[in-house]
Amino acid sequence: MLTGNKNTSWKFFSWFFALALMSPIVVMLLGSINASSDLFSHLWATVLPEYIRNTLVLGALVALLSFCFGVPAAALISQTNIVMGKQLRWLLMLPLAMPAYLVAYLYTDLFDYAGPVQRLLRAWFDWQSPNDYYFFDIRTLGGAAVVIALVMFPYVYMLTRTAFEQQDRNLLRASRLLGCTERQSFFQMTLPLARPAIAVSLALVTMETLADFATVQYFAVSTLTTAIYDTWLGYNDFAAANALASVLMLFILFIVVAEQRARAGQRHQSSRPNTQHQRKQLSIAQQIIGSIFCWFLVFAGFLLPVILLLVMVIDYADYQQLVALIATGKNSIEIATYTATIATFIALILALFQRLHQSRFRMLPVQISGFGYAIPGTVLAMAMLATFGPLDHAINDVAKALGFAAPGLILSGTVFAIVFAYIVRFSAIANGTISAGIEQIPKSLDLAPASLGVTTLSAIFRVHLPLLKSSILVAWLLVFVEAMKELPAVLLLRPFNFETLSTQIYQLISDERLEQGALGAILIVLFGLLPIIILNRQKDTQ
Repeated sequence: MLTGNKNTSWKFFSWFFALALMSPIVVMLLGSINASSDLFSHLWATVLPEYIRNTLVLGALVALLSFCFGVPAAALISQTNIVMGKQLRWLLMLPLAMPAYLVAYLYTDLFDYAGPVQRLLRAWFDWQSPNDYYFFDIRTLGGAAVVIALVMFPYVYMLTRTAFEQQDRNLLRASRLLGCTERQSFFQMTLPLARPAIAVSLALVTMETLADFATVQYFAVSTLTTAIYDTWLGYNDFAAANALASVLMLFILFIVVAEQRARAGQRHQSSRPNTQHQRKQLSIAQQIIGSIFCWFLVFAGFLLPVILLLVMVIDYADYQQLVALIATGKNSIEIATYTATIATFIALILALFQRLHQSRFRMLPVQISGFGYAIPGTVLAMAMLATFGPLDHAINDVAKALGFAAPGLILSGTVFAIVFAYIVRFSAIANGTISAGIEQIPKSLDLAPASLGVTTLSAIFRVHLPLLKSSILVAWLLVFVEAMKELPAVLLLRPFNFETLSTQIYQLISDERLEQGALGAILIVLFGLLPIIILNRQKDTQ
C-alpha cells in the first residue's frame, strides 16, 4: 500500500500545475478551429503544400542521417575495442552543446564562395570563376539536414549505446549457439533489441527538427516554422499563423503517437539480465576506420565550430562586446534560472504525487505536463499570446472600469510569458529526470516511515529529497541549458529592448556579423557542456 493518503491539497496542486501547463495549447487549438482567414486559404492554394513537403523531407533526412551517425557510433563504442573508445564515449556527446543555427552560420562562412575553403581551392588550381569548378551549396534543404543532424545525432547515440550495454548477454550467447555469426547476431538480435531506444531517439530528433527555426530561416528553407513566423509578423495575420501552428501540432502529434505505437507491447529484456560481455576484437585497420568515423563526428559537430568561434573571439573581441555580453548574459541567466527552478519544483511535486498518492489517475499529471516538449517554440509563442493577450486586455478593461490606470501588458508583454513558455517546453526534461531518479528508490523506503509514525511530508524531506539530490541537480542543469539555447519562443515573446544571448547572436547572424557575438556564442556552448560533464562523471562513479 502506498504511504501517501488521499490528501486533496496535493492532488489539487498536481492537477493544477499539469492543466496550467496545457492550457495555452488548448486555447490555441480552440482558437484555430474558429479562425477564418483569407490569407490561410491563399497560402494553402499556393505555397503551403511546398512548406509542408519541405518540413516532412527535412524531418526524414535528419532522422536518417542521425540514425546513420548515431547507431554505428553507439555500436563501435559499446561493442568493440575501438582505439580511444573511453575518450570517444563522452566526446561523442559534445555536439549537443552546439546550437544548430551557430553551426549553420559557421559552416556557411567556411564553405561559401567567398569563404576560406573555396578561396584556397581557387588559389591552388588557378580557378577564376564558379564556372571553372563544382562546389556544393550548403544553403539548401540537404545542407540544413546535415547541419541539424550533426548536432542532434548524440540523442540517438546515447540512447542506443545505453540500450546496447543493458542487453542480456545470455540471449546473444544463445544466438551464437544456434549457429549465428557475430554479424548475424548483431543484425538479428542486438539491433532489434535496441529498436525501442532507437525509435524514441529518432522521434526526439524529428520533433527537435520540426521545432527548428533559425537554421532553416538562415538557409532560406521554407518550412512550417518559418511560415508561422512570416505569416504573423510579415503579413500581420495572427489567425492564419494560428492555423499554421495547429497544422504543425498535428505533425508533432502524429510522430508521438507513431513512436508510442511502434514500441507498444515490446518487452525484450529478461528479469535478471546479464550485462557483462566481451567486446569484439577488431583488426588494426577496422579500429582505424571506426576511430576515424567517430572522430569525424566529434570534429564536425563540435571541435571545428568551437575552433572557428575561438578564432573570431581572438580576432574581433573587444571591451564593448564584453560590456554588451554582460547585460544580455544576465538576462539569459535570469530567465534560465527562473525556468529551471520552477520546472524542477513542479517535476518534484508531480513525481512524488505519482509515487506516493493513492489517486487512481496519479499518472496523468506527469504525462499531461510533459506534452509541451513536443511543441516547437514558435507554436508555444503563438499559444502564449493567444492565452495571455485576451487576459491582459480583460485586466486593463476591468482596471479602467474601476477607475484605475490601465496596467498594460503584464502577462503577454513581460518576461512572465517567456518563463511560462519555457516551463511548458522543458517540463518533460525535468519530469523524466526526476521520475527516473525516484524509480531508483526502493519501495520499502516508502513504507518504512509510515510504520514508524512519520508523516508523508516529513518522510519526503528526510528520505526522498536527500536521495534525489543528484537527480534534482541534473534536472535543473538540463532545463537551465535548454533555456539558455532556446530561440524561437523568446524571439517572439520578448519585451521591447530586451535581449538574451540567443536573440543577440541570432540578430548578429542575420546581419552577417557573428564575429561580434562570438563571445556570447562561446558562453552558450560552455553552459551546454555543464550537464554533459556532470553526467559523464556520474557514469564513471557508478
